[in-house]
Amino acid sequence: MKRTLFLWSFLFFGVAHAGSVYFPPPQNFLWETVDPAALGWDTAALDELVSWLGQRDTNAFVILKDGKIAVEAYYGDFARNTPWYWASAGKTVTAFLIGALEKEQLLSIDDAVSVHLGTGWTSFPGEKEDAITVRDQLSMVTGVEYEVEDIHCTLPECLLFRADAGEQWFYHNAPYTLLTHVIEAASGQTLNNALDAASAHIPGFSATYVDGLLSDFNRVVFSRALDMARFGLFISQGARWDGAESPLSSAYFDAMVNPSQSLNPSYGYLWWLNGQASLIPPGFAGSFPGPLVAAAPDDMYSAIGMNGQILSIVPSEGLVIVRMGADPGPLFPFHEQKWERLGDVLQPGVELLFRDRFEESDAP
Repeated sequence: MKRTLFLWSFLFFGVAHAGSVYFPPPQNFLWETVDPAALGWDTAALDELVSWLGQRDTNAFVILKDGKIAVEAYYGDFARNTPWYWASAGKTVTAFLIGALEKEQLLSIDDAVSVHLGTGWTSFPGEKEDAITVRDQLSMVTGVEYEVEDIHCTLPECLLFRADAGEQWFYHNAPYTLLTHVIEAASGQTLNNALDAASAHIPGFSATYVDGLLSDFNRVVFSRALDMARFGLFISQGARWDGAESPLSSAYFDAMVNPSQSLNPSYGYLWWLNGQASLIPPGFAGSFPGPLVAAAPDDMYSAIGMNGQILSIVPSEGLVIVRMGADPGPLFPFHEQKWERLGDVLQPGVELLFRDRFEESDAP
């Protein structure tokens, strides 16, 4: 069932999300749960969604509501403690690490990349290379040629000039991967040591980068599904855990989850943003009208990776949603279909909200 514009507008603009947020202890077995029925969700529709996800090679599906586990489903031999790759959803962990280093004043996102990687990290003419900043890497606007044999290759001979920095948006993995090398150069640590240090701000979170998994060049985050959920909960609270000081500046966090440039407004700093007027999907150079996921709330932002590794955050409703697994089919249509079904699950909660509000207004 498709939600009406009025219904969603009431939910996301007429009623502010007021739930208090729960932060779980480091031990996953102590993580509190909440009954979806008590939330007013349609449990029959939820059962259908969980079954449908199983038919699309899903390994894990988790929904947090205000920090508590409302749904936790595993499929086949996959279990709570099984690690899995994030693919490009792990780009958001890299964005987090860059922001943490900036707050520590170990780098600035306005630094030229060559400050950290040295000159000659591309095959660009010198002045063109010097114009590429860390911010350009975060925003996918480095200007690197994308019609190449291996888009993952980070060697200088693979990084050819196509456009001035800031003039072209393309989902190019090589300039992104080099951000992890910027992290190592700026921090003076290995990538995983830098991750361990930053992870101290997220109690119970455990993840690791693995080199060379999907190509000779990629560096891919691995974790359990509940680690991805913890990261999502942390980010959903402005990169804070239970009132502690954030390792990110407020300016960096706000820029990370808002349009980072005008060419593709559906992209922040390595996060995909919903509710924007246009979108450039991975593999495309041209823009398409409409939002990332028409069926989802406008304020949703997502970490999205190959084979349907998806972490979605909806701040207005206190939702953090994780899907890990194998290939579910075309990625962005899958994300849309999942949200169409999620809408059927969540919509009864909207109706309950209406009913309670009107009953209160009719009370003597």
